Amino acid sequence: MGAGLRVLAMCLAAAMMSPALAAPPIRVVTEEYPPYNYARDGDVHGVSTAVVRAVLAEAGIEAPIQLMPWARAYDLALHTENVLIYSITRTPAREDLFKWVGQVAPSEWFLYALRGHEIPLKTLEDAKAYRIATVYQDVGEQFLLERGFDPRLNLQSSNRYAHNYEKLKLGRVDLWIANGVVAAYLVREAGDDPAQQLKAELTLHELGGDGLYMAFSHNTPDALVERVRRAFEALRRDGRLARLGAGGS
Repeated sequence: MGAGLRVLAMCLAAAMMSPALAAPPIRVVTEEYPPYNYARDGDVHGVSTAVVRAVLAEAGIEAPIQLMPWARAYDLALHTENVLIYSITRTPAREDLFKWVGQVAPSEWFLYALRGHEIPLKTLEDAKAYRIATVYQDVGEQFLLERGFDPRLNLQSSNRYAHNYEKLKLGRVDLWIANGVVAAYLVREAGDDPAQQLKAELTLHELGGDGLYMAFSHNTPDALVERVRRAFEALRRDGRLARLGAGGS
């Protein structure tokens, strides 16, 4: 083999070993869920988004991020191979449905009432007497359905989280189930003060769980999942995840 051909062969071999080229194409999906993930200036931003981008870069994987309604993103991640979804809450009911990578942000959930229309709740069971704003197929809605809440009587489902604050202000619902960070962000975006507008009537300790995760669809190859897990762990160990605001569990 001539020198020129040997050089060409070496270049081709190196290209084939490149991490970015070796990885199968993946689809990254999420929802409008500020401040964790949201659209701005034609791109996807947010605390969780920064973590996901950093992990994929460490793994040598390039993939665009798509924003869509949560129900669609969740369905894709349930039924399609090579799909990475974030920011998804890790719960016992979901444990075997996905291949989990790592925590991108902590999470705490509450049942909120509007100030001036407080509803003292001693237990979650007490909330079954009221109308609650939820997001279709998100973890808050799933949590309530699993505990016997009637979707016709108790739940008013939306496709966007911001709609639920509007419903609460207008009196169309009595309570709003929400992640505390997201609720505060949306109230401020609406020009209001969360401390003056919202009263956390019940803390949902079971729902917060281990926080918000990035996870692959179940029929994604284990080798790909493990590659991204190793990248996540590398960023966690050297402190980059902590600097991005991730829990890093």
